[in-house]
Amino acid sequence: MVTRVTIETDRPLTTPRQSRRTALCWIAVAPGAGWALARLVGVEPGPLVQLLAFTPYVAAGSLVPLLLALALRRRWPAVVAAGTALALLAVVAPRALGSPQPATTGPTLRVLTANVLAGAGDARTLVDLVRAHRVDVLALQEFTPDTQADLDRLGLAGLLPHRRTNPQVGTVGSALYTRLPISADGVRHNRGGWGFSQAYGTVTPPGAPPVRVESVHPAAPYALDQNGHWRADLATQPPATPDGPLGILAGDFNATLDHAPLRTLLDTGYVDAAAAVGAGLTGTWGPYDGDPIPPVVIDHVLVDRRIAVRSVAVHPVPGSDHRAVLAELRLPAA
Repeated sequence: MVTRVTIETDRPLTTPRQSRRTALCWIAVAPGAGWALARLVGVEPGPLVQLLAFTPYVAAGSLVPLLLALALRRRWPAVVAAGTALALLAVVAPRALGSPQPATTGPTLRVLTANVLAGAGDARTLVDLVRAHRVDVLALQEFTPDTQADLDRLGLAGLLPHRRTNPQVGTVGSALYTRLPISADGVRHNRGGWGFSQAYGTVTPPGAPPVRVESVHPAAPYALDQNGHWRADLATQPPATPDGPLGILAGDFNATLDHAPLRTLLDTGYVDAAAAVGAGLTGTWGPYDGDPIPPVVIDHVLVDRRIAVRSVAVHPVPGSDHRAVLAELRLPAA
């Protein structure tokens, strides 16, 4: 008796259903992987400048493609999704964890910064914050003559008697108010975009070295033709001087920690105060004109690495789409 055995040689390795599952996974994984690559490499062409501001939200969402690939048992999409999630979480998570601070023994310096939206921000709220938190330095952007008059009427001069201001109608004005005498002060004008101004000056708290403070406001990358101005203005911000005088930059940077130009500035010797104490994911700008877009972190206090950050808090300012950022710092001893 002869038994015939038939061997099927044309059976497909994967079924159409498996192919569809694989394709679905790659479609889900690819955007996050591309986003992570752009963030890590620092490539920000065209609209990516604006999109990268939302990297923390993408980092949180990167777990969804990973779970999908695992559920459908697609090995290589799962591997890429896992790498994407790890990469994004690695750059975002430290902002919520904080970092060790230098052991400083000098006096405390409290810095408050706020963009008052062409003077629409509520002046009484600012004065109340200065009074309640014993603010030593107040940095304002989009500072107008009306804002200056309102602050004076509400008694700011009695709290912060020293100032360097450049009140302007519209969005280009800037101001620096301090409790301490101010020296070597002036106003710097950015060349790009709207030509925002930046008031600056040096204060010397008793028992500490002099500290240069500047109210920062580079151009905003609100349109593609503004990206070059944005990069140029960030590139001309005063770098830190790790072996020289102490410096603080406070204001509306129009950039998040996911933007390469801001990271380049930090690399000169600054620390983002909010990220240093685990508050680096608290939004400071938005929603925008009522649109349901999640807040992003574009207002910062950058401090010399020799300065210890004790706390950072974000406060709403009625009338402005920006929130005020209050940083309590501990300076090195003189």
